[in-house]
Amino acid sequence: MVTQPAELRRAAAALAAGDGPVAIDTERASGYRYSQRAYLVQLRREGAGTYLVDPVALNDEVDPLIEALDGTEWVLHAASQDLPCLAELGLRPGKLFDTELAGRLAGFDRVALGTLVERVLGYRLEKGHGAADWSRRPLPREWLNYAALDVELLVPLRDALEAELASQGKLDWALQEFEALRDAPTPEPRKEPWRRTSGIHRARGARALAFVRALWEVRDTIARERDVAPGRVLPDSAIVDAAVAAPLDETALVKLPVFRGRSQRRLAGTWARALKAAAQLPRNELPDPSPQQDGPPPPNRWADKDPAAAARLSAARAGLSALAETLRLPVENMVQPDLVRRICWTPPAAIDVDGTAAALRAGGAREWQVELVAELLSKALHATPPAAE
Repeated sequence: MVTQPAELRRAAAALAAGDGPVAIDTERASGYRYSQRAYLVQLRREGAGTYLVDPVALNDEVDPLIEALDGTEWVLHAASQDLPCLAELGLRPGKLFDTELAGRLAGFDRVALGTLVERVLGYRLEKGHGAADWSRRPLPREWLNYAALDVELLVPLRDALEAELASQGKLDWALQEFEALRDAPTPEPRKEPWRRTSGIHRARGARALAFVRALWEVRDTIARERDVAPGRVLPDSAIVDAAVAAPLDETALVKLPVFRGRSQRRLAGTWARALKAAAQLPRNELPDPSPQQDGPPPPNRWADKDPAAAARLSAARAGLSALAETLRLPVENMVQPDLVRRICWTPPAAIDVDGTAAALRAGGAREWQVELVAELLSKALHATPPAAE
């Protein structure tokens, strides 16, 4: 366990002197805290052993670790979950191997770490604390053992999956995917994140949506200030219930489920004021019940809106599914479904192989994906709807 600067320097020196790739994992407190910061960073390298670094105790000052890991290959499982919080600490990989992604490309139907380790290496990892509150201090010893096990076998798993990918002729595909993941930019914040409130479909009409927005924004402010997961401040279901019921005052609000609870009664005035403000908004400040989508409409509407596009998408999906089955690849890893929909809805000016390949590259497809699907998609773009009887 590394909690002091001197311990960090010794750990960094040992890791720098080790051999081969570095296995890395993090533990967060997503269900408990607002932030997605790392509350523990686990590292293991041949010749160095395993270190559990506590960024909280170190005030997020891990410069010796940054220097020690410079130029090394990192091995992570489901790297997209860990890379953002590692980057917050200044830790960024020079080279990456993602064992979850490797398992998908190798054709394994279940790619959870424990499942892959058992199937590929024959070991069974102890389970039990993945969803724990890792912001808790001190961390129980059994939690630390669990965390250490997450990096214990990552490098042997990496080596076995690399061999499997090479035997299937997919190793270059995987390397391109790892590099794309390593270079991926930080996603832009959503313009209207409140629209992702679970159950929002029950809030019908612009005014009801204004209630959802008002409660969501107040909840988000409180959660951020307290560093508490938003759902622990107020569940999505309670937000939607209030938006549907539209209580006229605090007295009516606290009669609703959840709001009548002790913790919510303390905030009842805050929620009631948010609802009152939303109720008084002029019509031109209400949210749009049908906001313009970034991209094509849902595919289930294509047949009515654009039968030709629906025919193109149907042909593309059929061809991609058959190819994916042959190659033992998930379709979504072979080419992003959203990119396929965009190309089928608005085909490139030239729908030959070259034009389709250019559209795929412009949409972020890797070269191995372009080589696999450009011709297939080009043929699908020539599909026409069946003649009406």
